[in-house]
Amino acid sequence: MALINKIRERSGWAIGFVAVAMGFFVVGGDIMGPNSTILGKNKTDVGEIAGETIERDRYQEQIDQIKYNYTVNYGRNPSESEMFSIRQQAWDYLIVKVAFQEQYDMLDLEVTEDEQWDMVQGNNVANEIKQAFTDPQTGEFQRDRIIAYLKQVSQLPPAQQASWYLFEQNLKPARLRIKYDNLLVKTTYATDAEAKKQYQEETSVAEIKYLYIPYYSISDSLVSVTDSELSTYLKNHQSEYHVDESRNFSYVSIPMVPSAEDTVFFQQEMDELKADFKLNTEDSLFARNNSDGDQFFSKSAVDGLPEMLRANYSNLSKGDVRGPYFQNGNFTLYKVSNIVEDADEAAVKASHILIKWTDESDASKAVARKKAQGILAQLRRGADFEQMARENSQDGSAQNGGDLGWFSKGKMVQPFEEAAFGASKPGLINKLVESQFGYHIIKVTESINNNVFYIASIEREISPSDETRNKAFRKADFFASTSGNYDEFIANAERDSLQVFNAENIGKNDRRFNNIGDARTVIQWAYNDAKIGSVSEVKELEDQYVVATLTKITDEGNASLEDVRDQIEPKVKNEKMGDIIIEKLVSMSGSLDEISENYGADAKVYNSSDLKISSNSLPSVGFAPVAIGEAFALKSGEVSKPIKEENGVVIVEMVNLTQAPEIADYSTYKKQLEQRLSSRVSFNAGEAIKEKANIKDLRYRFF
Repeated sequence: MALINKIRERSGWAIGFVAVAMGFFVVGGDIMGPNSTILGKNKTDVGEIAGETIERDRYQEQIDQIKYNYTVNYGRNPSESEMFSIRQQAWDYLIVKVAFQEQYDMLDLEVTEDEQWDMVQGNNVANEIKQAFTDPQTGEFQRDRIIAYLKQVSQLPPAQQASWYLFEQNLKPARLRIKYDNLLVKTTYATDAEAKKQYQEETSVAEIKYLYIPYYSISDSLVSVTDSELSTYLKNHQSEYHVDESRNFSYVSIPMVPSAEDTVFFQQEMDELKADFKLNTEDSLFARNNSDGDQFFSKSAVDGLPEMLRANYSNLSKGDVRGPYFQNGNFTLYKVSNIVEDADEAAVKASHILIKWTDESDASKAVARKKAQGILAQLRRGADFEQMARENSQDGSAQNGGDLGWFSKGKMVQPFEEAAFGASKPGLINKLVESQFGYHIIKVTESINNNVFYIASIEREISPSDETRNKAFRKADFFASTSGNYDEFIANAERDSLQVFNAENIGKNDRRFNNIGDARTVIQWAYNDAKIGSVSEVKELEDQYVVATLTKITDEGNASLEDVRDQIEPKVKNEKMGDIIIEKLVSMSGSLDEISENYGADAKVYNSSDLKISSNSLPSVGFAPVAIGEAFALKSGEVSKPIKEENGVVIVEMVNLTQAPEIADYSTYKKQLEQRLSSRVSFNAGEAIKEKANIKDLRYRFF
């Protein structure tokens, strides 16, 4: 944020500067890994867009620009996850620049210097600049501020100048895209005939009766399919089974888990730190400098105390250091920095028994009230509250004997809160309390506490020592070095009692597989170096070592029969089952009810009184667009032929069709259609241009 701060210093007022590239920029990283030339097989291109080769240096330059812009604005280098985003944004920017530029050139679209000036300080200032130079007090854009800033840009440090000029430079691509989209939007229209059709589809309603027989009514043993039939089906539906390039591999994981010795070491370290913590007077600063966690200082009433302190809240005093406590793989120390009284931060501890009514009727409420009064009477006579809560309360707290723990004001519904905080001492409240949830029987277990606790905390994550990590690596390295192929990999996993996991359909630009994040090194190996059956070297991923073996390579293109056999076989069987059902149906006559009765229990007749042609499914049938289309082609009383749908066979009878009446003006429907078309223009055009560009993404070679 150095640039923003400099603007604030020079202009004397607070503004926000958003240095973005109008939707074409996002955070990234660098593709220049130490092994990039090796990974790239001595190739220097990272892809191809619209027939134009994208060299590595060109891509890297775009990444560096975005990364620099990020660093200037946030005052730090991007993290690895942010670098992934930056890389992707740089690639998207190049797609826009190369593929879209071809369209702009065909239409002679350009953004002139005068237009750019107009976007910065003229009559049509870009929204990003308006936001940056709007007075936060008045909400008004102050043109004189941007002019004053522009006059002093040349006096700013080089880095800040570069950031501004980069921002200015990227106003042009954004404006070009707006011009292009506007041209397309202006060409979208709907005809009167389309508007009339839309009106009729939305307004015409059919009442139908239909017979449905699911495919599963035919025994699976009656239908068999051959590979030839499956292949024919795949050939006829090939476009539905296009597959992207992917890899399958098996892997073992050797976790780097802290040992018992590591845990003892951290506990001893925390014990030593505890003494210093107690003597130090700058509690917040000391905690921040020594904690692995982000939450190192807090202020709360008793209900907001950490669980270990809340259990002993009455024994806490200023300067106390408690712990170290072991929780969630961490050791934590707490220091009571201060305790002050504050009536606005009051908390109380209570239990309750909730009796709900079944509905909102007076009779139901009376039944619930009578039951609650009976329980209250037993408690007055000395019945055990916890036992009564477990047996009668209709609230999740019942399993804890009705205990709600500590709570401050605003945490409970008002009637409950007023009763609990209104009690003068601990004990049973001698009346029922009604809320929207039911009748509450309340027992105050701890009186109001007005203390506010200031707690400093030091949290240390128990991490594996170098010795522990080395031990895990040696185990992984031995496994890898003795596994020369897939068979040895599996045998050695059994030898070492290691579970074998499978990662399937992993794309070349994926960053993770299964539950393992930031796994690029394994995925790069699978795409750049591996052959079927080869075994990787040891890969270090976060808190584990991984060794993998490649099991399958899928190239982009049409799927093979083996790849989609499980998807196709049920569909081919359904086709055959449908033929059997239809053959049986055509031999029958009579009404749908009579056919249903003759067919058997699996044939059911249903009714729909408000079917529209825009629908694509029928109740109890599911997806059935063909049957719905057939229905609207029928006259009243007509019955369709048997129709194969996704889940079974349908016969439709048109009972009555209420056609939409003619209206004088279809402009409303015309406008709706045009708005719908316009809203999709930008996205659809972008997708079409990308598809036409025949993009080849080879970035996986380098990172």
